[in-house]
Amino acid sequence: MTIGVGGSTAEKELAALTNMRGSVPPIGVDERLRRIDKAQRLMREQGIDALWLDVSSSLTYFTGLKMRRTERAHGAVLPAHGDIVYLSPAFEVEKLRTMITFGDKIAQWEEDEDPTALVIDTVRSLGIGKGTIGIDEATPFFTFDGLRRAGNAFTFANAVDVTAGCRSTKSDHELALMQTAKNITLAAHKAAARIMREGITTTEVQAFIVAAHRKLGSEGDPPFNAVLFGEATAYPHGVPYPQVLKDGDMILIDTGAPIDGYMSDITRSYVFGTPSKRQRDVWNLEKEAQAAAFRAAKPGNRCEDIDIAARAVITGGGFGPGYATPGLPHRTGHGIGLDVHEWPYLVKGDRTILRPGMTFSNEPTICIYGEFGIRLEDHMYITEKGANWFTQPAHSVDDPFGQDVG
Repeated sequence: MTIGVGGSTAEKELAALTNMRGSVPPIGVDERLRRIDKAQRLMREQGIDALWLDVSSSLTYFTGLKMRRTERAHGAVLPAHGDIVYLSPAFEVEKLRTMITFGDKIAQWEEDEDPTALVIDTVRSLGIGKGTIGIDEATPFFTFDGLRRAGNAFTFANAVDVTAGCRSTKSDHELALMQTAKNITLAAHKAAARIMREGITTTEVQAFIVAAHRKLGSEGDPPFNAVLFGEATAYPHGVPYPQVLKDGDMILIDTGAPIDGYMSDITRSYVFGTPSKRQRDVWNLEKEAQAAAFRAAKPGNRCEDIDIAARAVITGGGFGPGYATPGLPHRTGHGIGLDVHEWPYLVKGDRTILRPGMTFSNEPTICIYGEFGIRLEDHMYITEKGANWFTQPAHSVDDPFGQDVG
């Protein structure tokens, strides 16, 4: 029997969990103002006169505002020089005042007015009569279309080099929040493995993972919570039906949850019962591919170098080539932060140079449709000397959580 898998119950495991939130404080106003200073510097370097921040993770990054996107425009205008101006429906202004932590300028629009015209009027009120407006890349097309019609004196540009230029390199504070989130998710994984029993359903395990994250101190439920058994583990993003666990099944769990908005995202694959030779061989190849990707994650290398390193191992093991299955059908990893998937990406063609402070998933899945799939996913951050793990990778196919070590 795989060590650390089975032998307990959901009730016992939940009772044993304790809060792991720790003492890392949320991001404060001073850090957000430093982010805005950097964004304005990048805007000036790139010839962007004002930046429109829609309801997105970038709005959260710069202002701390966490909002749900609707058809009503909220957001903020950040000029290359000067103070930020928030934009809100008039009936939401008083609520907004309770949410903002710096700045006091709010442009408001009534229900019968065009909010995109107000964005352009706000830019002009800041003394910017022409030039370039950078657009948050997460802005919906209907909003951008309105801005383009209202602001025909302006040029519009994708502001990703400003948003990603700030967000892709994490501060020590951000790394600490991410570390907390990942510690919590790994603890939830270990507890979930212990509740496995023949006949348990994927939906039962998913419910446990939600409760475990809450008990461990996550600020919200997991926004993704994939639990797969048997042949269904071959599908990278799961299947639309529940499964029932049987002896000898591969188990794959991919989940994560936020701390101050910063996400975790960890996947573990292991066998319920005794691994077959086929499961063992593929699991070991997956671990080797993940290790090769980690070794390639050095400052000065390109993002694609990590993908190339992992894919070479998998192809050398007889899978692929390229994105063909059986094999690795997707990129090796992605950036992570306030979004689960952020720029840049560990995929052929992404030649972004790795820099200290960048954070990535490392997850070179092996998919064998009709049999099973294996994904071992941990996250790493780039330092001056190379990559560091946030969480230690799975130990072995017989002892995935390293419970019998040392």
